[in-house]
Amino acid sequence: MATLNVLVIDDEAALRQIVAATLDRAGYCVDQASGVVEATAKLARGNVDVALCDIKMQDGTGLELLRQSKAAGLGTVFVMVTASASMETAVDALRGGAYDYIVKPVRNEELLNRLTQIEAMRGLSEENKLLRAAAKKSGAAPYRFKSPCMLEVERLVNKVAPTNSTVLITGESGSGKGMLARTIHEKSLRHTGPFVPVNCGAIPEQLMESEFFGHTRGSFTGADKARKGLFCEADHGTLFLDEIGELPMPMQTKLLHAIEEKQIRAVGSEQARHVDTRIVVATNRDLPAMVERGAFREDLYFRLSMFQIALPPLRDRRADVRDFIYFLLHNGMELGAEDEAVELDRAAEAILLAYSWPGNVRELDNVINRARILAENNHITVADLPAALVDACPGVTEESGDIGGDTTLRLQLRKYEIRLLHEAITAAEGDRRTAAQRLGISLSSLYRKLGEPSS
Repeated sequence: MATLNVLVIDDEAALRQIVAATLDRAGYCVDQASGVVEATAKLARGNVDVALCDIKMQDGTGLELLRQSKAAGLGTVFVMVTASASMETAVDALRGGAYDYIVKPVRNEELLNRLTQIEAMRGLSEENKLLRAAAKKSGAAPYRFKSPCMLEVERLVNKVAPTNSTVLITGESGSGKGMLARTIHEKSLRHTGPFVPVNCGAIPEQLMESEFFGHTRGSFTGADKARKGLFCEADHGTLFLDEIGELPMPMQTKLLHAIEEKQIRAVGSEQARHVDTRIVVATNRDLPAMVERGAFREDLYFRLSMFQIALPPLRDRRADVRDFIYFLLHNGMELGAEDEAVELDRAAEAILLAYSWPGNVRELDNVINRARILAENNHITVADLPAALVDACPGVTEESGDIGGDTTLRLQLRKYEIRLLHEAITAAEGDRRTAAQRLGISLSSLYRKLGEPSS
């Protein structure tokens, strides 16, 4: 949860300033309003967490302001301040949706206690969300690496995770940088906080500042309600910025300032807000080369690469491939936990182990999920693997001495089928629908046998 934004609303300037100074010393972000009209304008921005609101003011009442705020759908928590302790005033405030009320003269201890309670309430709400999300996750045991290069990666993760250091993860596309970032978060002291992943390349440049730092209501056309922004969503947790090399130069400058100052300013807001967000970034691009040609800020690169982890491609961690295959078979993300166990034919396993996996872990995961869907009687064979993958590993199964003749025969039939399909497509001048009709099969069957997505 982020530091609370508190608006002190009172037409008595001296009292208002004393309360504001007390909250500022306590570390809260504080703003002031001298009456209902000014408060209405500031509340409408949508970034006020708590309003300390006087009941009676010269230009209206706090209860009217409370009702207007609730009707507008604002999430501001109201604590009313009254000069009398009458039950009628208290009941009216609570019925109107106020969290609580305080009697003048305001005691600092009581005021700070109320805000601490509100912070705890917000924190419990976030914790409940996290627990509900965790309950939906599979209880699968974590994967254990064997290859020396990944054992070194694991050592680096264990060293940096408990710290607040920024981390730069580099590696080829599909190598598992996102999973590594999540592992760092789960092993950190922030593991009970949010993990917020962001693909920097997927956010339109004109919306980046709003997405990262939030915006107030009415700050630009279409901003019909306030937005917290990614930094606030990840407060007391981890913000994972994938494809950091796609970040445009103006946003690089703002990101550097946010990391160094630990403060962000929402679009349309006049106040900066403190955030405690850990930054983990990843890229498959050569950032030093981008720095050399002026496409990436050197100071931001040095700030982000304080601790760097290079994730090896899957072809360089052969010792992990076999166990990883079976880990994915029994813990596939695309299929439900109720699915029966799937067996892997030895010939199919031999091909999976021999393949170079240019698409890395993502490609392996996709192949395994596809094979699970196609498998007959929960038994994956070579016929369930993409034809291009099988063709890239010629002779692998024949060289495996422990593979039975039936499996080898099945492989030969599969290759013959693929050849016939391609010959039919060539004879039909590339028209797959005509080829399927001539072969007496459906178009979808043709695509499935070729291992291609249907169009």
